[in-house]
Amino acid sequence: MKPTHSDIAARLRAAYDTGAVPPLRDGLDPTDVAGAYAVQALNTAHWVGQGRRIVGRKVGLTAKAVQAQLGVGQPDFGVLFEDMCIKDGGILQASKVIQPKAEAEVAFILSADLPSADVSREEVAAAVAEVVAAIEIVDSRIADWKITFADTVADNGSSAFYVLGSTPKPLSGLDLWTCGMALEVNGEVTSLGAGVACLGHPLNAATWLARTLAERGEPLRAGDVVLTGALGPMVIIKPGDVVKASIGGLGSVSFTYEDAR
Repeated sequence: MKPTHSDIAARLRAAYDTGAVPPLRDGLDPTDVAGAYAVQALNTAHWVGQGRRIVGRKVGLTAKAVQAQLGVGQPDFGVLFEDMCIKDGGILQASKVIQPKAEAEVAFILSADLPSADVSREEVAAAVAEVVAAIEIVDSRIADWKITFADTVADNGSSAFYVLGSTPKPLSGLDLWTCGMALEVNGEVTSLGAGVACLGHPLNAATWLARTLAERGEPLRAGDVVLTGALGPMVIIKPGDVVKASIGGLGSVSFTYEDAR
């Protein structure tokens, strides 16, 4: 019997404790957008019921090459919970993740609600209170990262944790199109990129997200954190690594991936 969305949601929740599971092909076709978001929504509701607090959203699959690899023509999104945030310079414990990777991103903190499905990029820009450099620690509950679009969406956008920089800047005056990005692991540059790599501009990614969530009746709200997507290739991290991302105009942000004790 084909597993239900509830069955798949429970399987993914269990993976956080017991380890990665095989791809979800038995219950989700690789491009089943509606089904994948239905699974994500079931787990979001479960976690909210357990007391976790939603503080924003993340955008994924903002690189055209990655979209092509997964056979889709659009980004995806996942939910950010308050307990996913690691302070700048803080520690990620190895026991909290399965097969983590890090990527550098631009993060927006909003000052206004964005309830319209027709919101313009200019209106999104006007709602941005602060901009910070960020690192997203992505992690898949799917074994060996053998993901399709449906796998990653159902798995909350393959999200795990994130780190926000401690020097917020106003959007005005920033060049988020040509801004360069360097991601270092233990002082060695392992990923390079620029703002244009994020769907052409981080504001494009945030606008797509605002419209998509408004259409779903779950609009972005004042105070929300928006991780707009990777500026360059993600990198595998291992216990003991010190990870630092620097983005032009936004400064740096870092964390240490600590071995389990």
